[in-house]
Amino acid sequence: MSAAERLAEIGLTLPPVPRPAGVYVPALRHGNLVYTSGQLPLVDGNLTATGKVGDSAGAVDPADANVAARTCVLNALAAAAEAAGGLDNIERVVKVTGFVASEPSFTGQPGVINGASQLLGEIFGAVGAHARSAVGVAVLPMDAPVEVEIVVAVR
Repeated sequence: MSAAERLAEIGLTLPPVPRPAGVYVPALRHGNLVYTSGQLPLVDGNLTATGKVGDSAGAVDPADANVAARTCVLNALAAAAEAAGGLDNIERVVKVTGFVASEPSFTGQPGVINGASQLLGEIFGAVGAHARSAVGVAVLPMDAPVEVEIVVAVR
């Protein structure tokens, strides 16, 4: 089953590629690799959540941030697929880097970014396994709770 078929099977579609918030491109192909710019949890141009991730009152719940990471990686896949000439031209997920806007005491960044990693596994199977970094940061653009960038190998 192709990646596009798996995506449809789990009830998802690639969104339109989000417009850059600055002077950069959403994805860049160099040889057989596509590098995406950091993608936020945008749906129809709006963030799905804002604020710092943590356990205190008013913070973004880590479970909600995990879902936001899935949205980020869908946006990253849309950008990568556009650069690759289609989702099915992606032959391997190489690297995922996730940034989590975190309260000072929050240390659950890996669990948040698991949302992105798990979705890549659902879509690509074994070739969705990847190297990864999950980093806590003070703040992200537009007060997003999470940002994800990916590197994929393409045909």
